[in-house]
Amino acid sequence: MSSDLRDLLQAACAAARAARPAILEIYAQDFEVRRKEDASPVTEADERAERIILAALKQAAPEIPAIAEELAAAQNLPALGPRFWLVDPLDGTKEFVAKNGEFSVNIGLVEGERVVLGVIHVPVTNVTYAAAGPGSATRQEGDAAPVPIRARPVPQSGAVVAHSRSYANSRRLDAYLATLDAPQRRISGSAVKFCLVAEGSADLYPRFGPTMEWDTAAGQAIVEAAGGRVTTFDGAPLRYAKPGFLNSDFIVRGA
Repeated sequence: MSSDLRDLLQAACAAARAARPAILEIYAQDFEVRRKEDASPVTEADERAERIILAALKQAAPEIPAIAEELAAAQNLPALGPRFWLVDPLDGTKEFVAKNGEFSVNIGLVEGERVVLGVIHVPVTNVTYAAAGPGSATRQEGDAAPVPIRARPVPQSGAVVAHSRSYANSRRLDAYLATLDAPQRRISGSAVKFCLVAEGSADLYPRFGPTMEWDTAAGQAIVEAAGGRVTTFDGAPLRYAKPGFLNSDFIVRGA
């Protein structure tokens, strides 16, 4: 890892953690849930966390623009540079509203079309996953020292398949599971599913249906640094800086 990426990784970790108090303050209250134009939910926690994160990233690296989910919803995005941040200040807003704890803060750094750095912070458990290059993936509990993590080889039988609650009855997921030998399901919300593969708690995470680049960038960086892969179903790498920032279906695989 270059010293430049190391500094940016530290800045991204600090920015993600800085949003935690505001998120948990609102999480502990009764809060209003509004709907965006695409009908997805948004809360004050999304908006406050985004403001905190963007301010922290701008202070640390003012030359790097940031593409963030709520800015995009307001059509208030900066011009892209050779590098740019992708920020989801509260990934898994449905999980936040359900108060099941399975939501995260996602920050990724893209160079060209590739994501090179990722941070996923889980506010309820105070766990941070981070990576910036091969072999650099870590899991950190609170203020404890970061612990290296690595994806495990995908077994021929009994693979653990992570997926969201909303896909529990998906025909496309059922069809995919039917191609595997004795798969085991593991339900989890938000980008935490990437982390499960990266740390070897799950083997596969298939995603059917649209996602945005800020949903996946941080997770992809962590999985790839841990020895796993994130590709489309035809095996092509998942790329970034696409028009509209919209992803196709993809699959996350362990080592």
